Amino acid sequence: MNRTRHFPAALAAASLSAWLGVVLPCSNAYADDAPSPCAALKRIVAAAPGGLSSLTPDDGKGVAQPYGDDAQCSAGHGSYQCMWTPHHDAGSNADALQAVAADVASCLPEATHNQNSPARQHFYVGAPGKRTEITLAPTGSNKLRLVVSGK
Repeated sequence: MNRTRHFPAALAAASLSAWLGVVLPCSNAYADDAPSPCAALKRIVAAAPGGLSSLTPDDGKGVAQPYGDDAQCSAGHGSYQCMWTPHHDAGSNADALQAVAADVASCLPEATHNQNSPARQHFYVGAPGKRTEITLAPTGSNKLRLVVSGK
């Protein structure tokens, strides 16, 4: 008999929890919850080398989003590129370049990092003839460029 008296209270508590989940969907979000660029990087690299032209400008924005809000991306026959201005809190262009390169290295552990300099970061995935190249470099005085190409 005690079970039936507690059932309405349990139902009310469950309903309140569900309602709070709808009304307050971001209640567990924190200011430092930046989107991960891994999904975008993996999607772009998976399209290479032959399907880069099928990507949309939005496909690459996730790579830049933790570091800049003005990403302009485009797909061509043999390459996909994005260019953006790093946030002021990202430090210098060289610091932002290193941060994006660290994302590439952690998101794509199969990639070989064969150039690491303040002027250029270069990775590749795959064997010659079916290789995907990932290049990060500063461009202009305050922009970064990501180019993914199939060779």
